[in-house]
Amino acid sequence: MSTESLSNEQRAIADALGVDTRRGAEEQVEHRLRFLAQAMRDSGQHALVLGISGGIDSTVAGRLSQRAVEAVRGTLPDARFWALRLPYGTQQDDDEASRALDFIAPDEILTIDIKPASDAMLDALEQGGLRFRDDAHRDFVMGNIKARQRMIAQYAVAGTHGGLVVGTDQAAEAVMGFFTKFGDGACDVTPLAGLTKHQVREMASHLGVPQRLVDKVPTADLESLRPQRSDEDALGVSYAAIDRFLTGEPVEPQDARIIIDAYRRTEHKRRLPKAPE
Repeated sequence: MSTESLSNEQRAIADALGVDTRRGAEEQVEHRLRFLAQAMRDSGQHALVLGISGGIDSTVAGRLSQRAVEAVRGTLPDARFWALRLPYGTQQDDDEASRALDFIAPDEILTIDIKPASDAMLDALEQGGLRFRDDAHRDFVMGNIKARQRMIAQYAVAGTHGGLVVGTDQAAEAVMGFFTKFGDGACDVTPLAGLTKHQVREMASHLGVPQRLVDKVPTADLESLRPQRSDEDALGVSYAAIDRFLTGEPVEPQDARIIIDAYRRTEHKRRLPKAPE
């Protein structure tokens, strides 16, 4: 791919994902707070719901959610933010999730262990005849089951309390399709959309997120055979390279190919279901 063609593809992908480099961290925070507050007013819902993992994305989205519900209480007095802890059994980085919750200071906290439901679903599938290629394939499918069980819990809470489910997807994950379809990719509002990973960290620092969480190595932590596997190991490319790609900066040809291939391969994840025309 020529330099010009790559540059054109970078711009097209960044535009499609709504990458926003115009605003600094402070302005991004205020812009996205207004977005969440307006979404509540427009929808008539009076709660926001989000699963808190201890990662930087859910910590930033969680603090924005708490501030947003506080901002709308003049017109929605019963507005609340429900932060959910959704471990699969015992979470290895539970202390960091606790730190995140301490920082966010949510109105409400619920802890729901998704292990019984996830295990029961996998067992039912295997009892029904589903077979996997090997243990790694089984573990991968189970990871997606975990992600979808977490979203089932979040929508149950949102339905109970008249709320919107908040997503944590940002542009660096969106371009790679690094989310579970109808799992963590399912939500009602996405306040971090269009942001690079670096921008999320800048917003975190502006909000006062503890440095330990700002610097934490990102991990989806869905694989039981490889717990705490880093996102970058799973993706095969660094977030720094992805961010450079999204902001139109030079990237290594191998990194560009990985990113573009992932974007094309996962296009179905970013679209509504297809229907006949």
